[in-house]
Amino acid sequence: MDQGITPKKMNGAHVVVVGNEKGGSGKSTSAMHIVVSLLERGARVAVIDLDARQKSLARYIENRQSYADQYNLKLSMPDVHVLNRSEEGSLADMERRDRENITALLTEVKGAYDYILIDCPGSDTFLSRVAHAAADTLITPVNDSFVDVDLLAKVNPDSYQVEKLSLYSEMVWEARKQRALTDRGTIDWIVMRNRTSALDAKNKRRVHNVLTQLQKRVAFRYVPGLGERVIYRELFPKGLTLVDFRDTGGQKMTMSHVAARQEIRRLMDDLHLPGWDKASVAAAE
Repeated sequence: MDQGITPKKMNGAHVVVVGNEKGGSGKSTSAMHIVVSLLERGARVAVIDLDARQKSLARYIENRQSYADQYNLKLSMPDVHVLNRSEEGSLADMERRDRENITALLTEVKGAYDYILIDCPGSDTFLSRVAHAAADTLITPVNDSFVDVDLLAKVNPDSYQVEKLSLYSEMVWEARKQRALTDRGTIDWIVMRNRTSALDAKNKRRVHNVLTQLQKRVAFRYVPGLGERVIYRELFPKGLTLVDFRDTGGQKMTMSHVAARQEIRRLMDDLHLPGWDKASVAAAE
């Protein structure tokens, strides 16, 4: 029987940042499945939502608590914090307060949890940049589209070769340098390709080839993410994930559910988070 992820297996909280500068890439859905997967292994997890306007991840967790209360379900829950951006004073004053606020929050929760997952907004903000530099693991979901690949690099329209890096890739590069200077730490950058179709297509192969080129040039790890499945969108109002589907009762598993659960299991293995390995997953199933 797996004993879960305990503080003895961890050396302080591991900070996972889920971010890019484009909405609609499945950030919150991916983040929620990662959070619940960790909770189901006995980890203590804190969530920091930096998108105080949309609060997609925080609302997902609110829906989960409401659904659990309504049907008397015992669903594992993370500790949730929503951090607002400063909006008064000069730009320098706002950035100073933003840095102080996120640093203070991270300091407060880091000793009490095994993982801290930070969900960034789909835009460039100072808070998001500070969070990127604090990451131990950075996860950037992208859709199976050149519109999303443009977030990472400019691609030649005829040859589909990478011509130059995007502003986001340059921002991550700066975050890595800042992290190294701050505490000599490293950021494991993972680009996760979401919403892939089960059907083979020329565009799908081209996106794959570009991301394969980029992972060598920019030094990220390119992994498969979540497929294009209706079930992921249907679970949000209930706050559920495929991870705890077996715990909710009255639900019949379809082939799509089984395939989705395999995607989640593979994703968690690919992240290589400390305290998580394939053996522990197998033992807990």
